[in-house]
Order: sequence, then structure tokens, then C-alpha cells
Amino acid sequence: MNRVVVTGIGAVTPLGNSFSTSWEGLADGRVATHGGRLMGFDVQQYLSIREINRLDTFVHYAVAAAAMALCDAAIKSPSGFASIIGTSRGGITMINSATKRLASSQGNARKASPYLMPATTASMAASYISQKFGLRGHTLGISNACTSGANAVGEAYRLIKHGYSAGALAGGTDAPFCELCLEGYRASGALSRGASAGASRPFCVGRDGFVLAEGACVVVLEDYAFALSRGARIYAEVLGYGNTSDGFDMVRPDSAMQGTAILKALTEAAIGPDGVDFVNAHATSTPIGDAAESEAIHIALRDNAGTVPVTANKSITGHMLSASAAFEAAATAMSIYTGLIPPTINIQELDPACRLNVITKPLKLDGLLTGITNSFGFGGVNASLVLGAVDIKRGSSKLGKKSLQMGPL
Repeated sequence: MNRVVVTGIGAVTPLGNSFSTSWEGLADGRVATHGGRLMGFDVQQYLSIREINRLDTFVHYAVAAAAMALCDAAIKSPSGFASIIGTSRGGITMINSATKRLASSQGNARKASPYLMPATTASMAASYISQKFGLRGHTLGISNACTSGANAVGEAYRLIKHGYSAGALAGGTDAPFCELCLEGYRASGALSRGASAGASRPFCVGRDGFVLAEGACVVVLEDYAFALSRGARIYAEVLGYGNTSDGFDMVRPDSAMQGTAILKALTEAAIGPDGVDFVNAHATSTPIGDAAESEAIHIALRDNAGTVPVTANKSITGHMLSASAAFEAAATAMSIYTGLIPPTINIQELDPACRLNVITKPLKLDGLLTGITNSFGFGGVNASLVLGAVDIKRGSSKLGKKSLQMGPL
């Protein structure tokens, strides 16, 4: 089995049009104040006008993030790499616009673009990244609700681990700001009724839903030996991946199966409950969802659940759907690389039902070794990733005494 490491990160988020800018905002606890939207994003840096007009916005964001990830990893020729990109809503922005044109069209006027179908398919972000950067490896588009970005990273990890590819571009992208999405999420009761920057308040008493956001995040994953051979900088190692289904409800979460996803990831990583240094929670700020995740963390981490630091990135970014899942995986890698855990903001009073050590200020730790990042979505889909530090001199994960082989689930 091959070891898999993170060597490049690219992102466009409401915090900034690069991962470094977004990370700075996240680490400082600086909330995105413009309603979850990107600001000042210049797509013409990455695509021609012809390409822009033929592609949905979710593909624009994905290509930009992929370009930055490749640059960050210093990879000029990724021809054999895989492309695995997740999206929750796919090309819904273009679909929304086409539906409006169709309803208002008269006579013989063209009713739809000939590119409508290819441009809006959920796999187009993965496919167009392959086309744009000359990738000729495994290509997969994943649409698995809000877990899609984490699933993309997890499936790319497995692909490299089992020797099917030396590297991959993996992540998530969503551009949900259109009438269909806004009204659909509003009707479901998932959106916060608050309009201020403080409306996203995971684990807080009185939380009432998430703040919708847009963006993309793509990471470069590589076989550890391949990364070492080319002198790559390594942010973190992917140690384990768990994927489960609740199997019982379209929207209501099940703590037991969420906890099982975490346990599966820990088992694959050979790490016990006391070997986890922090948790990057899914934590969308919905009343039911945050409480369910809290219980899932207790199921998986047992006595360690109440003391391990927990952070919730969506309190700062809003909910970028599948892009949040990938961005939080990247942020977890960066926390391990820098030793800094970003804060959770907007908490006036922690909900007693969420029995967690939620940090509300940036936390700097020496020897930060392992982190869990959770992603859960509609349909009862659950994904957890375990990332760890790499000791290049020893050529092994820096787990030390915290490593504990767990029995089968």
C-alpha cells in the first residue's frame, strides 16, 4: 500500500481568491461579511471568454482552484494524474438561467444553449480540469450532497493508496446563488433567518440554520515516495477515510452512522480515540445537525470527546456545500502543517446538548499530529478523513505513542 500526502492547495472562497488569503482569514477568525459570495474573482485569469460562456460557474471556480493547487505543488506536467471533483448542485446556475429564458422565449428564438447539457452535468468540473491541464488519468465527478468534496479527496486517496495513480487533483466546487437554490434551501428550513455576518453560529444556543456560500477548493494528492523524489513540500498525510450511509431518512441525520464513519477512518489510520489532537467539524449551524454531530464525536472518541479541541470553519466561511468539505480537509492539513487551529466564531452561549470543547480563539499547539475532518449531507451520506503530520527524516507518520490499532468494527 502506498502512503498519500497533500502537496498543493488552491481555493476561491468568500474569504479570498486564493487559499493563502482564505487561510489567513480563517486563522484570524475574520468572518466573510458579504453574504457568502466571492468578491473580486477574475475568472479571465483562468479561462477564455469562449470557455466562460460555455461553462457553468461551478466549473469556473473548480478550474481556478485546480490551477492554483498545481502551482502551489510546483507541478508543471500532471498528465498521468487523476481528476476527482465533487459538487452538490452542479450546474444549477446555468439551469436556472435557461429555465427563465425558456419560460420567456417567443416564436423561433433559440430556447437553450447547445452547451447546456454538457456544461451543467455534475462531472464537468472533473472532466474540464482534465481537459484544461492535460490530465489523462482516472476522471470522476462525484455528487454526494455536501460530502462530495470530502468524498473526492477520500476516493483519490484510495486510488493512490492502491497504486492506480501517482497523484490526483481532488476537491469540491459549488456556485449555488440562484433563485432555485435560495428558494429550495429556504423552503427546506435549512437556511438561517439571520442576515448578519454572525448568523452562522455552530453549536450555539439559538442557532437556526446555515449561511449559504459559494467557492471551490482543490488539493494535490501524491504518492509519498513520488512526492519525496521530486522534493515536494508536504502539508500533511492522509491516514484514513470513512464513508457510511445512515440508510433511513432523506434529511434527518443519524449519529450512530456518523460516528461509524469517524471510527472507520480512525481504524484505517490505526489511531485510537485518545490519539486525535483536534476535530474540524461539519457543523453547519442547524439545530438538529450540530447536536447529532456532537453525539457522533462522543460515539467515536469516547472519553476524549469532551476535551479534544473542536473547530467549525463554517462559522467563518458560511456553507460552500461540497467546496466546504474540501476546504475543511485542506484547512485541517494546514492546521497540522502550521500547528494552528482556527477558532469558531459567533458563539454567544454553547448549547449544553453539544458537549464539546469548541474553541473560540485561535489555538497554537506544539507537536500537532492528527486531525479529523467530518462532512455529512442530505440523504444520510457521511464522510470522515483523518490527516496526520509527516516526519520526512523518519519516513513515517509522526504518531508515536498516540498510535493505537483498533479492532474491527
